[in-house]
Amino acid sequence: MLKQYETVFIATPVLSDSQIKEAVAKYSDLIKANGEVVYEEDWGLRKLAYPIQKKTTGFYHLIEFKAEPEFIATLETQYKRDERIIRFQTVSMDKYAIAFAERRRAKKAEAQNKVEEQ
Repeated sequence: MLKQYETVFIATPVLSDSQIKEAVAKYSDLIKANGEVVYEEDWGLRKLAYPIQKKTTGFYHLIEFKAEPEFIATLETQYKRDERIIRFQTVSMDKYAIAFAERRRAKKAEAQNKVEEQ
């Protein structure tokens, strides 16, 4: 049975734009090959709460997806092997988290529509 998950990873800030896009595409494609992407959001370059590998910033990326529970181990192994990824977290979403994420997306889309109308 497919479960819904949310994964956030932080890529090292020394990468170029094309390298970031390549890293994101790699994980996006891996997830699409083993499940279904529900939502994807690029949070961009942000300051870290504490230095990781002597770096104080990182590129954040969020992917919500549906997949078999066995796939998570494969995904996280890929994160660990990739030197571009400095941190990652994958969480299983219950029905409340899914509902919250949908409301958050709707609010964001609504705010974007208001900006476009102006």
